[in-house]
Amino acid sequence: QKVSVEVLGHLEHLALVDFRDSEGVERLRKAIQFADQLHEVNTDGVEPMDSVLEDRCLYLREDDVTEGNCTRELLENAREKVEEYFVAPPGNIPLPKLEEQDAFLQGS
Repeated sequence: QKVSVEVLGHLEHLALVDFRDSEGVERLRKAIQFADQLHEVNTDGVEPMDSVLEDRCLYLREDDVTEGNCTRELLENAREKVEEYFVAPPGNIPLPKLEEQDAFLQGS
């Protein structure tokens, strides 16, 4: 399948993955080809599920600290943080210009 420059740029931005070289583009094409196999599964008459555990009530627990309370010590390990949150991945990858992506797509 052909991957457009716009789709490639959108995927890079969402996933923070660099598809700047032909190897990255080929890996993406193989992943799409693998995922396309799902279209062969007959899902006629199958209702969509909210969860694989639809027969059970799913309860969300409170996110309370029950032990440790070591936020300050953990944040000391962060290379980069904003307020009291880790920034991940540190230093987002520089995304290539559309012209560079187009050259890789045409060449592969």
